[in-house]
Amino acid sequence: MKISVFGLGYVGSVTAACFADKGHRVIGVEVNTDKLALFQAGKCPLFEPGLAELLAKVHKAGAFTATGGAAEAVRDSEISFICVGTPSKKNGQADLSHVEHVCREIGGALKTKNAPHTVVVRSTMLPGNIESVVAPLLPGARVVANPEFMREGTAIRDFFEPPFVVIGELERGDGDAVAELYRCVAAEQVRVSIRAAEAIKFACNAFHAAKITFANEIGQFCKAQGIDSHEVMDVFCRDNKLNISRYYLKPGMAYGGSCLPKDLRALLDRAREHHLELPMIESIARSNVTQIQRTIEFITELGHREVALLGLSFKAGTDDLRESPIVIMAETLLGKGFKLAIHDSEVELTRLTGANKLFLETKLPHINELLVKSLDDVLARSKVLVVCKNAPEYKALPGGKHHIVDLVAALKGVGLPNYHGLYW
Repeated sequence: MKISVFGLGYVGSVTAACFADKGHRVIGVEVNTDKLALFQAGKCPLFEPGLAELLAKVHKAGAFTATGGAAEAVRDSEISFICVGTPSKKNGQADLSHVEHVCREIGGALKTKNAPHTVVVRSTMLPGNIESVVAPLLPGARVVANPEFMREGTAIRDFFEPPFVVIGELERGDGDAVAELYRCVAAEQVRVSIRAAEAIKFACNAFHAAKITFANEIGQFCKAQGIDSHEVMDVFCRDNKLNISRYYLKPGMAYGGSCLPKDLRALLDRAREHHLELPMIESIARSNVTQIQRTIEFITELGHREVALLGLSFKAGTDDLRESPIVIMAETLLGKGFKLAIHDSEVELTRLTGANKLFLETKLPHINELLVKSLDDVLARSKVLVVCKNAPEYKALPGGKHHIVDLVAALKGVGLPNYHGLYW
């Protein structure tokens, strides 16, 4: 294919060189005259392992050229990649002026071009920015989001071996040419909405930052105990079942149970004994409380006082009620005057003992009056059904008469009327 790449920084130069190496004809567009002169000579002004050699190779083969003219690049290509920077302003807001400038140049060039053209945004954009900033400046073009996941120092390898290739589309089929282009990359192609593609990049980078911060805070904690934190985290990272996995990474209700809350409190108590500040770990419990409060607000905003909680224990497959966020939510709703009914076939009051029984009786002393055995009775008494547990018996809830608030994605995609997903 014939490709133009706008912005020859780290992302743009690697993108251009790698596509050129796979037989495509690439025109790089660079406004900095000093950098442009080097690219036109087949030289690389950036330090990235292997990039200078690759650029020299594709330049010599005639697969890569560079220009300062946007009109020429658009005229001689089928696909344009936008790879310019989106630096932070003083207030933290992303500066999109470079993206806007490039889009105006491409849009102007497209006015004199009759052939179809696809514009691919690799620059990091917040959800909605491509629709509000990029697309209006490119009438007639197919606009696609294609976030990059390359690390400086291993960028060429990461280009050819990414975790996935994300193609975000405004309309189905907009990304067909991009999908064809990426056949040279050995990775799964994931085609999503353009806003989802924008958000994926931010989710990834936020998680990477969180991992680094978490590891450093655990490092502080271990150092204060005379422990080698590398020894701890090396074993931590061997757990691919829970720790380094997709488990726990699905948005939904707050955590609870007998382990996570108490162990987090104990860790932080020991940290305070050693005068340690662990702001990220300290914020976890505060954020968890916020999740519960947000869910209560979500239910309240529906405007009905007759509410049923379907599920009471902290997760499916157990009757453990200790620090269950659903018990805490029930306590709050009762305090606000809601008429509450609770259904959980896995919770049998006569079987509860010890701390499990004590926690429930402390939080919900009138649980006998609230717990309803028949799901039909619950449906008859309620106008809002809150699905708190991913149990088989809740998969076939009737739609129409009730508002259904789904906290666990049990009914996601079913298409029920009056369905409300917590974060979807």
